[in-house]
Amino acid sequence: MNTHKTLAESSSMDRVGQSLAGLLTAASSELSHDLTERLRVARQQALAVRKPEAAPSYQLVAQGSSLTLAGSPSEGLGLWSILGSALPLLALVTGLVAVQWLDRERIVSELAEIDAALLVDDLPPAAYSDPGFMQFMRQSGQPSTSQD
Repeated sequence: MNTHKTLAESSSMDRVGQSLAGLLTAASSELSHDLTERLRVARQQALAVRKPEAAPSYQLVAQGSSLTLAGSPSEGLGLWSILGSALPLLALVTGLVAVQWLDRERIVSELAEIDAALLVDDLPPAAYSDPGFMQFMRQSGQPSTSQD
């Protein structure tokens, strides 16, 4: 939050400086030589005091047989980089758990349908496992109702 405030203050100071520079440039033809020299020296001193802008530094890091372009080591692991790394992993784990849960629910519902069909049928469930029952069904010409 302080960085945003500092950037806003520096940009407003830059606008004021640019407007003053524009006014001085417009009125420079009317100034004396002595005054223009003092302004030139003051400008050089101001530029010497000004802090240089920090350029993003990247470095090549060799890890085994691979070469990686990495940011400066002073950046470290911030909250956003940790969240950016953890959220895709969390989404993957959540998706895998959801797929497993849905698959288990589907299997349980299929088994429940088979159990309900066996319990509602006129024949006892033990009849389906009897080898003679299948032979009886073939001889009587009725379609087999076995639940494989």
